[in-house]
Amino acid sequence: MSEEILINVTPQETRVALMSQGVVQEIHIERAASRGLAGNVHLGRVARVLPGMQSAFIDIGLERAAFLHVADIWEVRHAHHNGNGAGAGGKVAPMKPIEQILREGQTVLVQVIKDPIGTKGARLSTQISFAGRMLVYLPQETHIGVSQRIENEAERELLRTKLAAQIPAGETGGYIIRTMAEAATDADIANDVNYLRKLWHTIRDASQTVQAPACLYQDLSLAQRALRDLVQDETNSIQIDSRENFQKLQQFARDYTPNVI
Repeated sequence: MSEEILINVTPQETRVALMSQGVVQEIHIERAASRGLAGNVHLGRVARVLPGMQSAFIDIGLERAAFLHVADIWEVRHAHHNGNGAGAGGKVAPMKPIEQILREGQTVLVQVIKDPIGTKGARLSTQISFAGRMLVYLPQETHIGVSQRIENEAERELLRTKLAAQIPAGETGGYIIRTMAEAATDADIANDVNYLRKLWHTIRDASQTVQAPACLYQDLSLAQRALRDLVQDETNSIQIDSRENFQKLQQFARDYTPNVI
């Protein structure tokens, strides 16, 4: 069946409709005023370290400082889970204290994992991740994982092999293969790898040149997520309400829907 995606963008809200044979199948709405912060990447500055709570307040440019717990510092958790925290007698030693990791005034690259609620600021992690259509990219990791929803072991191994063939030699970073990748072609996987690598390199380079606090990446808008997640082989066309909005989405469209939009 032929499908069509309609995208309408206004300053107040974005509306996306998925049509099949002229009949509306799905409608998605995102209001600008209620758009969350989760997924955004910031270069923050440590405002205060709280040894008693094993946490720190990080200025990321919002009205309230954001919250970072020691368990959400990737370097600490990674070392702990890989056995580097093992003490005498085989017992697991406590995580490294936060006051030995962060100091006031230090800059740190963080990602929002929970939006502010009431008087509480956003919650942060230093583990960065980006979701593509087929993959989740974790630039600090090294392994290739597969969604648990893909249960067939032969299929899981085939997907790992497909992905490994698309990763440039010498490139660092880990991936999680999403369920959507079950029917992915080599070109689909290559598109995701290239897009996610380009995104990470842009953020990493920006973090070396801007002054903290600064937002380096804002999570995808509804219109971008529609291009990433809703386009299928059956999609005949994507219609965007104005040339201005089309131009804003054009580069993203080239990455994900080069033969459709």
